[in-house]
Amino acid sequence: MTARGGTGLARRPALVAVVLSFCTVGVLAAVLVPWAWVPGGHLVPVPASSLFTPAQIHRAEDYSWWQRGLGWTSYVVTFVVLGWFALSRRGVSVLHRVVDARRWWTAVLLATLVVLAAERLATLPFAVAAHAVDRHFGISTQGYGAWTIDVGKSFLVGWVTTSLLLLVASALARRSPRWWFAWAGAAVLVLSVGASFLYPVVVEPLFNHFTPMRQGPLRQSLLRLADREGVRVDDVLVADASRRTTTVNAYVSGFGSTRRIVVYDTLLRDLSAAQVRVVVAHELGHAKHEDVVLGTALGAVGGVGGVALLALAMDSTLVRRRARVDGVGDPAAVGALLALVAVGAFLVSPMQNSVSRAIEARADRASLETTHSDRTFLQLQRQLALRSLQDPTPPALSQFWWGSHPTVLQRAGLPSALRRADG
Repeated sequence: MTARGGTGLARRPALVAVVLSFCTVGVLAAVLVPWAWVPGGHLVPVPASSLFTPAQIHRAEDYSWWQRGLGWTSYVVTFVVLGWFALSRRGVSVLHRVVDARRWWTAVLLATLVVLAAERLATLPFAVAAHAVDRHFGISTQGYGAWTIDVGKSFLVGWVTTSLLLLVASALARRSPRWWFAWAGAAVLVLSVGASFLYPVVVEPLFNHFTPMRQGPLRQSLLRLADREGVRVDDVLVADASRRTTTVNAYVSGFGSTRRIVVYDTLLRDLSAAQVRVVVAHELGHAKHEDVVLGTALGAVGGVGGVALLALAMDSTLVRRRARVDGVGDPAAVGALLALVAVGAFLVSPMQNSVSRAIEARADRASLETTHSDRTFLQLQRQLALRSLQDPTPPALSQFWWGSHPTVLQRAGLPSALRRADG
């Protein structure tokens, strides 16, 4: 198959796009992200012994050790599989045989399917083991049959979305070899915003069944909370999470007319009304401060630079020679593209999670300021940690790289830190 779009990249404009994009992200993050977890104060985590018994700490650490080890191992295997398709002679040859003598767009779809399926099969034993650990510790109530169906749905969603992105990149590179990264960057902006709007109405229903919360005092109190925080919500829905998990959760999803409060049925079953209000107030805090919009904006602008950086990497003679492709327009470049994207995602994870932890701390502050329920907040943090078996003191590197939320000990220290800052 003869590929188009492999040479002649406008390297200097691409480099400028990388610098401008990442600088813009840095400025937006510096100005808009609430880096001070306790404005005017300092957060001191509470001792683990003040919340949990030694047996509870041991159980959480045991569970986390298993899941952390399985997760890290699976991540390494993912890199090995993607690297094999991107760099090894046999892996590259497999992709060339897959795409040979096929239309470019069907070749992209098939090559993406082969790479993602190989990665999923290679990591499946670790996913099965992780599910077994969840069942053993009582985190999951889902049988292996239903779990397998959800895994299959997740794979299909991942294949469709990844294929769409790669098809767009390949089409643009074939049509405009020199400037494809600029057009692709614009597409990233549009797709990022579109995905934020479509996810709650297209993807979420694939994994949960939603029913309106029945009329009553709790529903009315949640709607009053939304009014108090200045958040317009269209409805309060209950998700049937109990069919697969014992954990509790709630969130506010959607924009405009699609915005709704969603609560797990486990939340209603296992928590008091006061605790439910504290959880929902946290989620409304995200909506009040437009955290989804902020995250989407940072991701979209960063994605523009990421595409330009990807274009520069794929324009490298070493990469193209190793992958035996002319450029991004060659369907056989799927392996190299996915490997480079995985490396990029790994490297930016600490920055993404640092932003996420700061945003989660602000949502906790919003919950405390709205409900004025310090005691309920502390009881809730303890119960949430026990139900999900959160490690009270995760390894520092693990928390830095992968921790999307403050630790339970940090969250439990927030009420007293806020009082000290105010007093």
